[in-house]
Amino acid sequence: MTDTSSASDDSGPKNHRTVDRVTQILEEVVYNPGIGFAEIARALGAPKSSVHGFIRGLQAKGWLYEDNRRFYLGPAVYGLTLASGHIRAGQVTQADLDALHRATGLTVFLGVEAGDHLIYIGESGTDTLTGFAARSNIRRTLLSTAGGKALLVARPDTEREAYLRRQQSENPEGVSDFLAAFADINKSRVATNLRHHGAQLALAAVVRNQAGESVAAAILVGQTAEMRPREDKLRRALLKHVDSWSRQTVSAREPI
Repeated sequence: MTDTSSASDDSGPKNHRTVDRVTQILEEVVYNPGIGFAEIARALGAPKSSVHGFIRGLQAKGWLYEDNRRFYLGPAVYGLTLASGHIRAGQVTQADLDALHRATGLTVFLGVEAGDHLIYIGESGTDTLTGFAARSNIRRTLLSTAGGKALLVARPDTEREAYLRRQQSENPEGVSDFLAAFADINKSRVATNLRHHGAQLALAAVVRNQAGESVAAAILVGQTAEMRPREDKLRRALLKHVDSWSRQTVSAREPI
């Protein structure tokens, strides 16, 4: 009789050193929001040089967020919760998003930067198709979205220029379109984007914290034919709401 125990053992889950390290870092941050680098390294019992590489990699993909040398869960985590049908509260709460949806009758998204991408972390009033699209693709390039364009305009000049240089070879048309719209977005504080061959329109404005730093973008999405006649009114409503959110406080566990 053939011994199948080893084959059975091979088919089961096994620990992996790299996965274990990444998992432990995330768990330490979950249970100790605001934990410092030295504390993470001590908890892992690993050399600081090794831990540094893992943390920087997690930051680059948006899984960790650093503020004043303290670490918190990053926006990518909350993008996954949105994709699974759940969202979180932070400086902008679900009640805030719902209020903007009621005021405009449009789908509302809350997006944040994760590296060179925009990730949706909140929504209100989504229809079936729009909601499916948001959950199926949590990462979008900044140049391809209204929210991304608004956040790009709000970036410091040196950071924006570095990003545009990185994009120039892969997306020269997107860079050109953004530069053409830059002055208008900067003046009006609202970025626009057409989707689905112009059938859908998006309007976006930056949400700032109490220090004036850009932390997120609020995006209104709807049918172009329905939005265009009242676009000025929608822009005013969007700015009114994001300005009120910018005066709200946020706890250490909720960095955005």
